[in-house]
Amino acid sequence: MKNNLFDLSGKIALVTGGTHGLGMAIAVGLAHAGAKIVVNDISKEKLDSAKEEYKKQGVDAATFLFDVTSEDSVEKGISAIEKEVGYIDILVNNAGIIRRVPLLDMEVSEFELVLKVDVTGPFIVSKRVVKSMIKRGSGGKIINMCSMMSEVGRHSVGAYAAAKGGLKMLTKNMAVEWAKHNIQVNGIAPGYFATEQTAPIRVDGHPFNELIMTRTPMNRWGQPEELQGTAIYLASKASDFVTGILVYVDGGMLATLGKTKLED
Repeated sequence: MKNNLFDLSGKIALVTGGTHGLGMAIAVGLAHAGAKIVVNDISKEKLDSAKEEYKKQGVDAATFLFDVTSEDSVEKGISAIEKEVGYIDILVNNAGIIRRVPLLDMEVSEFELVLKVDVTGPFIVSKRVVKSMIKRGSGGKIINMCSMMSEVGRHSVGAYAAAKGGLKMLTKNMAVEWAKHNIQVNGIAPGYFATEQTAPIRVDGHPFNELIMTRTPMNRWGQPEELQGTAIYLASKASDFVTGILVYVDGGMLATLGKTKLED
């Protein structure tokens, strides 16, 4: 008898900001598990480029242009998805930004922008998608992309840490309020991953690269595809009794207090 706990065939998954990096890796993983993939962005150029990249990876992704921080834009975008593709079964709130500025130097407007994109955006999109899930009575899955900064702080990322900490608690409250509708809400909290954005610092001798290599018990950066298993699990029937948690995919970094790489 075939075990179909992780089979996403027939499901529609929206990955916000899924035009590159970890969001794209997760979307590809969900697609290979059987889901129909939809991605959004605020840039048409990024969406066009992403569609071609998805094709190279064997994924026919539908793309929609809308702003996750605008209720009106989200309403129009989700309505268009429902009309042209179908109702969303899986939502991955991946769209987010970071501003690396010490708190004393950060403008209030910049601080508020990070919160708007990283916390208010997932709230707006989830609220709209869940309304349809409840109306259909079909249940659903929501995955919020959190961070190790949901638990700890680091120099110059105060706004991001505040936002991701807030997203952690928003995840828990969504889980509590929507559990009665058979909607599971969980978070993935990645550590440090090898992406195009981190390529300039993933070189021997770079101080931050040395920090990651010595601070992570596995002594390496994560690979984007290593998030796929967690995403598939949280998007599938295998996690039907799991809600309100964060899964840290960090190579063990949060498990230790200090350097882990032993000197010879």
